[in-house]
Amino acid sequence: MELRRLRTFEAVARLGTVTAAANALGIAPSSVSEQIRVLEKSVGVLLFDRGPRGMTPTAAGERMREWAHRLLDQAEQARREVAAAAPLLRLGALESIAVTHVPSVLGRLAARRPDLRVQVVSDSDRSELLAAVVAGRLDVALLLDTGTWLGELGFEPPPAALAFVDLEPVGLALVAAPGHALGDRDRITDADLREERLLVNGASACSFRLAGDRLLGVEVERVRAGGVAVTRAWAEQGLGVALLPHFAVADQLAAGTLVRLPLDTPDLTLRLVWRPDRETLPGLREVLYAAAAPGEHAEAGAPIRAGSPQG
Repeated sequence: MELRRLRTFEAVARLGTVTAAANALGIAPSSVSEQIRVLEKSVGVLLFDRGPRGMTPTAAGERMREWAHRLLDQAEQARREVAAAAPLLRLGALESIAVTHVPSVLGRLAARRPDLRVQVVSDSDRSELLAAVVAGRLDVALLLDTGTWLGELGFEPPPAALAFVDLEPVGLALVAAPGHALGDRDRITDADLREERLLVNGASACSFRLAGDRLLGVEVERVRAGGVAVTRAWAEQGLGVALLPHFAVADQLAAGTLVRLPLDTPDLTLRLVWRPDRETLPGLREVLYAAAAPGEHAEAGAPIRAGSPQG
């Protein structure tokens, strides 16, 4: 079972079509098709269902995908060890987290493992980060979530076994421009906001937009603004209220260009996610400790199957 065929198989399984896999690998589509046929012949079963919309792994293909991940990871680890290369750990993070939390993580990680090289990949799309962890293109990813299971914030987790550890709470604040009618209340409820305009990110999967959906329901009018910086700026101009992480509005609250509305806002959680079969990778344990808040010690729990209510 040649590694190049496993890489081709993984690309087709991940991207869904022969053409997309060929483009990603830089080879001809006919070569991709031939490698898949040879691999299927060698194992004696069909690995894909062929349809007009692309290639979908069969049950045997899903089992092969797990083995392909494992074998390709081991081959890469063997290459690094034989080449005596410094261990490399690939860390993914949501863009907002990459700005605020990753620099301190990298500092603590450098103190613990100065020999460890870290490659950081930031993305605004949580699903892309999780897919990269599942496929082995990332070793770990930092994202925001809530609750007991992966995806309770309101996003669909990938259908793969993933482990995670919760690192620290991330506070939220409902903010508005100074002089807002609800700003002088002692306490407000979501019912008080039904005549308000909630500024949100245009991306429906934004963590803070999902948090607003959970907290306020669907009755509050949504106005699409943009990312955190755009939403904050619109709120400062009185164009609506915004639910944002406290770290993103702390300076504006201190300066008085925003006020915090007295609504109870449950915290989100900074969550580190990885594939449990990669826990032996050099540096992963150090990342767990480095990612934890100073003075705390993160202990990884049992692997959690994403999307399963039983975990």
